[in-house]
Amino acid sequence: MTAQLTIRDATPDDIADITAIYAPSVTDGTASFELEPPDEAEMARRMQAIVGAGYPYLIAELGGDVVGYAYASAYRTRPAYRWSVENTVYISPMTQRTGAGRSLLQALIAACVAKGYRQMIAVIGDSGHSASIGLHRALGFTFCGTIHSVGYKHSRWLDSVIMQRQLGPGDTSPPV
Repeated sequence: MTAQLTIRDATPDDIADITAIYAPSVTDGTASFELEPPDEAEMARRMQAIVGAGYPYLIAELGGDVVGYAYASAYRTRPAYRWSVENTVYISPMTQRTGAGRSLLQALIAACVAKGYRQMIAVIGDSGHSASIGLHRALGFTFCGTIHSVGYKHSRWLDSVIMQRQLGPGDTSPPV
């Protein structure tokens, strides 16, 4: 019998797993522009800020093991942006390309629609990150542009790719 992927709300008990999943993206990858992996205390602080502001923060579990996480947060802090969110999705290196990221992002989109958000923005580190770009495109995100050479990591300049997806009625009516 194959283990089933489940998506649930994150809790503080998940911080060790979240920290462990994120660290390789910092030390070895270009999805994150951080240079040093944050410790559990910092990841707990970040989670509390996101959840405390009312944004969804989700976990993917496979056979009882946390294999990924996703959350939405403010796209920008000025009041006119309050109907737009930025998404974040990280998957354990051993679980990438298994559908866990897709399931997490689908659940995150649904949670954001339920909360009344109208736009979701993806800021993808490294224009060569084809898996993330493909995932977002497959779930209805459109390409908005590339910010060229905006970060420097691993001895090279990195781009950021901006993608966007309407949520719910999007811009067809005023928010309520």
